[in-house]
Amino acid sequence: MLAIVDSGGANIASVRFALERLGIASELTADPAVIRSAERVILPGVGSAQEGMRKLREKNLVEVIRSLTQPVIGFCLGEQLLFESSAEGDTTSLGLIPGRVARIPETPGITVPHMGWNTLEVLRDTPLLAGIARDARFYFVHSFAGPVNEFTLATATHGAPFAAVVQRGNFYGVQFHPERSGAAGAQLLQNFLALPA
Repeated sequence: MLAIVDSGGANIASVRFALERLGIASELTADPAVIRSAERVILPGVGSAQEGMRKLREKNLVEVIRSLTQPVIGFCLGEQLLFESSAEGDTTSLGLIPGRVARIPETPGITVPHMGWNTLEVLRDTPLLAGIARDARFYFVHSFAGPVNEFTLATATHGAPFAAVVQRGNFYGVQFHPERSGAAGAQLLQNFLALPA
């Protein structure tokens, strides 16, 4: 069973539709027992870091998520919340991946938020990106991004490189929206479901 953490994110319906198109059943839930017993967990998210963490705390899900041992993936804000903290609202996050999320710097020709399609620069081979062409494009909408560090599997560049795909142990994150990224996003979702438990 695949659990989608009910964190109030605006992209939850899109995530569920993308999974349904692949014939994958999912359950939207904030029940700790259901989340703990799921074979896979998705942490979606749209909005601000402080609001995302507030909702997780209100639903008593912070320690639940930290304790999970099955494959977990965060989308967009869900990826950012995996880091230790965010400059957005000076927020303490889940602390599952070292590093602090920072605002994308505005420079000449670089607008923030970063909205649109972008390619990835793969730094390390990962089953999560298996079968996805190197020139595949993914859909991004964000103003903040995680740092490039030893847990970065792939970067994207908007002015400067940022962490687009991350992993530490059973925790994965993608800064883009796979549910809105066409065939490449669908392949990534299938790859996540095929990861060993």
